[in-house]
Amino acid sequence: MYPLLCRTPQSGFSVKSRLTMSPPVPSDLGYVPPDGGWGWAVVFGASISVGFAYTFPKAFTIYFKELQAVYSISYSQIAWITSIMCATTYGGGPISSILVNRYGSRPVVIFGGLLCGIGMVSAAFCTSILQLYICVGFITGFGLALNLQPSVIIIGKYFLKRRPIANGLAMAGSPVMLCTLAPLNQFLFDNFGWRGSFLILGAILLHCCVAGALFRPIGAPTPPVKPQVTGKGKDALKEEVTEDAMEMGSPTKVPMEDKVEEEGGKACCEKINQYLDFSLFKHRGFLIYLIGNVLMFLGFFAPIVFLAPYAKHIGIDEYSAAFLLSILAIVDMIARPTTGIIANSKWVRPQIQYFFSFSIAFNGTCHLLCPLASGYTGLVIYAIFFGLAFGMVCAMLFETLMDLVGAARFTSAVGLVTIAECCTILLGPPIGGTLIDTFGDYKYMFIKCGAVMVLAGTFLFIMNYYNYRMLAKEEKERKAKEENPKPVRTENEGRNSWNKETTRDGPELEPLSKEQEGLKEEVNGINEV
Repeated sequence: MYPLLCRTPQSGFSVKSRLTMSPPVPSDLGYVPPDGGWGWAVVFGASISVGFAYTFPKAFTIYFKELQAVYSISYSQIAWITSIMCATTYGGGPISSILVNRYGSRPVVIFGGLLCGIGMVSAAFCTSILQLYICVGFITGFGLALNLQPSVIIIGKYFLKRRPIANGLAMAGSPVMLCTLAPLNQFLFDNFGWRGSFLILGAILLHCCVAGALFRPIGAPTPPVKPQVTGKGKDALKEEVTEDAMEMGSPTKVPMEDKVEEEGGKACCEKINQYLDFSLFKHRGFLIYLIGNVLMFLGFFAPIVFLAPYAKHIGIDEYSAAFLLSILAIVDMIARPTTGIIANSKWVRPQIQYFFSFSIAFNGTCHLLCPLASGYTGLVIYAIFFGLAFGMVCAMLFETLMDLVGAARFTSAVGLVTIAECCTILLGPPIGGTLIDTFGDYKYMFIKCGAVMVLAGTFLFIMNYYNYRMLAKEEKERKAKEENPKPVRTENEGRNSWNKETTRDGPELEPLSKEQEGLKEEVNGINEV
């Protein structure tokens, strides 16, 4: 992967490549992550927060059929609830990243848990689909955003060598929650109705606050902010330059004002970059990852959203349809930590981007084959392979990004990625619902999602191959520069500087030389006498 600067015992820097070593060097953190200890408690809390963030939109689909009948709306209209929730979860990424940089992960996750609870309790009293869009989509979705980003960010602060395993275990919270919430939602709906279920779900989501309490701060102390030019300093600078200009009779005032304004603009940009590093858009690997993921999410969530409704559509009872999500979750639960262990191996981790590309293409292939499944047995087989592919993608979704940009820049990177992904996440399920309404069949939705994901996986594979080739070329050029005879140049430069000093000090030492010659003559004269 990207080459890293490693501190050498001679207080110099040498370039090493991730192609030759499995764990990256923690050169961008300022401290050595513990890779264990309290970090496992952080992983447990992150699994809860990540589990709710990823699972709740999927488990919420249990209520789609009832809400559709209550409000007399179409599939595409009801799908907007999940789309808005997912889009807000991802679109709130930059805000979440800024809050994490400013206050840390713990208070942000606790506040997000409170918002989730408030949103679902408010949804229990909604009387229109628009109110559900606001309460469930925006309020609960934003609360989930404040749970997802900090939970992923803090894992990178506690783990380095075991980071793929830690990410896999944290992401395993999603299938665990799905395995639990899908049947629980059906049970709550049968016994309390959808309004009573929303009240109970609001109370359950408050457990995110408990998970956030486990996120103990860690890391090197934050460096002080660079002093900026204050208004008083600018005025003093203007006055000084104006006086000099008046004395010299040159019109220097206007250019200096422009310079001060330019410095003010730079100061504003620097202040923004303290929270979001926009220089990442110049990062080749980041741009490849961003484009591929934006395309992938156009077909990533829709199959899960419509899996249970599809099962009900072909005549499967409600509990069996909900059990399909549980099967998917059980396989997903096993796939994520297993994928983390495989990704952490010395054979896969140096080129983990290829593994990620394969997982996306494999996911899309499962969707393309889904229309061939007939009956409940076929859907069970589809759910097994879908759970495996889905778990592989989710286990490496953030690990690959952290592998590209490093842990120090990951906070900004995840915020910028999620805001870009929210558009396709918002449009994915409604487009699938529109295809269902138009053709009256679910197979076109699965074919669309499968084709998009295969295309995204192929794009990432080809571009990652190009990226690896460019990195190898850059590393070769860097090694060629290092092999240049630097000691010879240094010796010549030292000899030249010595000659310059000798030449410069010659006239100053000349009187001393004459004085020494005079003393020598006197001594010789005395000796002769």
